[in-house]
Amino acid sequence: MISADGLSLGPLLFRWHGLLLALGVAAGAALAAYEAKRRYDDPEIIYYIFLPLIIFGTLGARVWHLLTPPLSSVQIGLTSQYYFSHPLDSFALWMGGLGFPGALIGGTLALLYFARKYEFPFWELTDLLAPGLALAQAIGRVGNYFNQELYGLPTNLPWKIFIQPDNRLADYEAAEYYHPLFAYESILNFANLFFLLWLARRFEDKLKVGDLFLAYLAFYSVVRFALEFLRLDVALVNGVNINQAFFAAMCALAFAGIGYSRGVFKSWRFFGS
Repeated sequence: MISADGLSLGPLLFRWHGLLLALGVAAGAALAAYEAKRRYDDPEIIYYIFLPLIIFGTLGARVWHLLTPPLSSVQIGLTSQYYFSHPLDSFALWMGGLGFPGALIGGTLALLYFARKYEFPFWELTDLLAPGLALAQAIGRVGNYFNQELYGLPTNLPWKIFIQPDNRLADYEAAEYYHPLFAYESILNFANLFFLLWLARRFEDKLKVGDLFLAYLAFYSVVRFALEFLRLDVALVNGVNINQAFFAAMCALAFAGIGYSRGVFKSWRFFGS
């Protein structure tokens, strides 16, 4: 039975947020396999790395949340100190949530290990996965609508969304309508997807290995950095928005990587040398 909460199959309830996350991951994996077949006629590599990426990506995402819980978690007592004193709750994914920066770190480390162990080219693998990653994020973000989370500042714009009182942050109880931040990110992730697919085909003979992944990283980092200005449920570490700082660093690294692959820095002279 279909309801506002999710899909019921007997005693089991599959919530829309989880279903959309699973759909996003499946669609992303299918797109990565298609790209592998288009470029190398062998999509099997994607099926080898799929499970390790999911496991370590989820682990990294959870660790990021535990270390940098957002305000919505802090306000109900789910702080880092709480998790340290209640270690079993660290495994309860339904308590608090996940953080995408950690998923990106965990997934990248798993991919690097896999590539070295089985002697696959790491950067080629990242290029295959980049469009699928953007697609998975675009679909998965829609799930935030059903949980009434990842909304932005209060607004009266025509596309505003209503947030139930129980889901409003402290000091914003009186505000009823907010920016649908999850929708902004979903739309921009679709834009990133189409940009990457266009880039991979239009400049296939000019792209260097790793460029596609770095382009994904630069695009998404700019998106997240900008949207954090609208976000209410931020993660603060010593007063700093840690997610925004992370993506600022990722954006700089991505552009530096693209520049390095094209020899931009070779002509620079450091310390008068």
